[in-house]
Amino acid sequence: MPHPYDICETPEVLDRREGPHGEVVLRRHGGLLQIIANGCFLMDTSDGRSERLLVDAAYEALDGRPEPSVLIGGLGVGFSLAHAAADARWGEITVVERERAVIDWHLDGPLAALSAPALADPRTRVVEADLVAHVRETSATYDALCLDIDNGPGWTVTDDNDSLYSPAGLAGCARVLRPGGVLAVWSAQPSPEFEGTLWNAGFRQVHTEEVPVARGVPDVVHLAVRPG
Repeated sequence: MPHPYDICETPEVLDRREGPHGEVVLRRHGGLLQIIANGCFLMDTSDGRSERLLVDAAYEALDGRPEPSVLIGGLGVGFSLAHAAADARWGEITVVERERAVIDWHLDGPLAALSAPALADPRTRVVEADLVAHVRETSATYDALCLDIDNGPGWTVTDDNDSLYSPAGLAGCARVLRPGGVLAVWSAQPSPEFEGTLWNAGFRQVHTEEVPVARGVPDVVHLAVRPG
């Protein structure tokens, strides 16, 4: 059986749109669906292990808190949302996505096959907004923040995302977390510098969990707890 990512195939563009932060593209390459933003590869449907770890590690760090609420930053290809919705232990599930195109691809496009059951779940709410602005402006609070909007704290999709990983941005994350709440941040590579920033921002129990990949450095999830 051929590998789903057949490099001999030419990627097929399924949709291309101009969003508030530039061009976003959904394309099919072999058996995979891929999201490209301003020419930068963001994610595809090849695996999802690290996105599932993002959700599971956040839940485990909550030490059995009943029906915790979670904010998932970035809808992406839907792995994190689908995994959270498949777990009856989660309470309210809020997804913040700034690209209308991505939301549409899940509602009635090619990505619906991955996310339709999760989007139909009564616990799920999708908010079309910029995550940085949402964290700064919302009055809501959550037990867990699972953030996957960039390739990592040092490799952001757009420059304005940098502020989310700054001391002020992390203070905003702490503000919307309930006492003892968990911040989980996906990254394509480890970042000891970011761990230091988390400690300096007042988080505790800061650590990193790795997901081995076929080639190169492992994907990681940075975890930190807001003190009670």
